[in-house]
Amino acid sequence: MRKVAVIGIGQTRIAEHWDKSLKELVGDAILDALMDAQINAFDALFIGNMMSASANQQQNIGAYISDWVGARGTESMRVESACSSGSAAFRAAVLAVASNEIDFAVAAAVEKMTDSPGAETTANLATAADADWEVSHGVSFIALNALIMQRYLHEYRWDHSSFAGFSVNAHENAMNNPNARLHIPITKEKYNRSPVICDPITLMDASSIGDGAAAVVLVPFDSLIVNDNKTITVIGSAAASDTISVHSRADPLWLSAAEKSAKQAYAQAGISPTDVDLFEYHDAFTIMAVLSLEASGFAERGKAPKLALDNEIQLSGRIPVATMGGLKARGHPVGATGMYQIVEIIQQLRGHAGKNQVAGASIGMAQNIGGSGSNIITHILSNEC
Repeated sequence: MRKVAVIGIGQTRIAEHWDKSLKELVGDAILDALMDAQINAFDALFIGNMMSASANQQQNIGAYISDWVGARGTESMRVESACSSGSAAFRAAVLAVASNEIDFAVAAAVEKMTDSPGAETTANLATAADADWEVSHGVSFIALNALIMQRYLHEYRWDHSSFAGFSVNAHENAMNNPNARLHIPITKEKYNRSPVICDPITLMDASSIGDGAAAVVLVPFDSLIVNDNKTITVIGSAAASDTISVHSRADPLWLSAAEKSAKQAYAQAGISPTDVDLFEYHDAFTIMAVLSLEASGFAERGKAPKLALDNEIQLSGRIPVATMGGLKARGHPVGATGMYQIVEIIQQLRGHAGKNQVAGASIGMAQNIGGSGSNIITHILSNEC
């Protein structure tokens, strides 16, 4: 297998893009990535997306998008694994280049959610859950996370306010990210006063959806073209799955797919959690942030809230997270989220994160969660060649 490098990145602001279609939105990100890489052609296009068929009435978006960006005839396909579709597309591109089959690959991801009414979006998101045993009984996606959080609070004797630090940190970091959805600082007091959406989850526990697209260009490390970018290599890429229904799991408070994919990625990279300089986790809800930290080895079981309470997740902390706002404040255009995580890690490893730069960052890890933990993909990148 060949060593893979990322030489170009592009992203759009996460917002309500009423003036752009699905293909225009992702086309902007792809063209920005090609310009950043200083190339004008590629061999394959992998598109991460969850709900284009339901929200945008458009299937076959591989050909739809490759034609739009002037790559007609290029191998192109959609990759879907619910909310982890962005990372799935990136992993598909990594494997294609590593296998010696593809030399220049573009991995992109897009979601255009705000064209649909809220009730339709909720229904679309619920398709990531078990249609027979969860959705058919009226359990929404947020309700599943609320049940998990309720059990966590009971099992480990935390109170709800102990989770405030995760949201406060995300909003603080988003303030310096021009592509973030929410440029609104919050305090612990505002977190504690926020309205309940589904007990115990409040508005300040939940991420904001939106329209957005991000893209990267991947090439074999040994055939790097000359450009102005610092070389970033993929040193770990792993994926694992679990039951799609939460009630079928041996332990609903443990993300076994996160544990498996993280361990595999660590082994590939030859590192441990203590070597990771920043972690872009999947904080669709604060409970998922907590479970991800524990399953990935950054905190002992039942103790992740202490990381936030002790300020260890801030930019200057032991394990900086959500460095550009995370899903909570940067926004969560579901199928594109994983690609935003990758782009943001590359910004950090290039030293281009501005006021949010993690000092001395050389290894970054991204973990993208599909469903309520049913598909979890972990990537580790480095600027040390």
